[in-house]
Amino acid sequence: MSLIALPALLIAAYLLGSIPFAIVTSKLFRLEDPRRYGSGNPGATNVLRSGNKGAAALTLIGDCLKGWLAVWIASKLGFTPLEAASAGLLALLGHIFSLFLRFNGGKGVATALGVLAGVDGQIAILCALVWLAVAFTTRYSSAAALAAAAAAPISGLMFLGPRPIVLVLLAMAGLLFWRHAANIARLRAGTEGRIGGGKKPKAD
Repeated sequence: MSLIALPALLIAAYLLGSIPFAIVTSKLFRLEDPRRYGSGNPGATNVLRSGNKGAAALTLIGDCLKGWLAVWIASKLGFTPLEAASAGLLALLGHIFSLFLRFNGGKGVATALGVLAGVDGQIAILCALVWLAVAFTTRYSSAAALAAAAAAPISGLMFLGPRPIVLVLLAMAGLLFWRHAANIARLRAGTEGRIGGGKKPKAD
């Protein structure tokens, strides 16, 4: 690979991650902009608060797909596993700091799951199971996301061993915890909204 190839890959991955599927899907279904209700987050969980499960499912698939696609394309182009994972990290950054939303964006949970699926399916499955278990028992999407984020680098060590790629997973987990800082504060205060809580005025 040339010296230009990797930067070009990372820029392309960032642009791919910047596609705001929550906004696109809401327009397709003629729904209110998800940034104007609930948590104000352009993501699948907040789109679900509109009451349209189809739109939420399509948002989830789109956000996951762009994370997975960034890693998959990099792998197919012959980049190393570490470089491919780095492309996934840039897709996650694109989702969080979307070029098309003036460098604002979603929390990144679904996109991170897509990246994990591209890196190693076992890691993605384990993190998804952690998310489901916590979401089912607490009905807090944010708590489930935080638990899954924490599980990512740990499961990376389990399945991949102490490799540099685990540092990418650790960086992803750190981003997710940072993006959920307000949620953590609300969880501590007991004011966090639960899954299926319906539309509410924008909380943050």
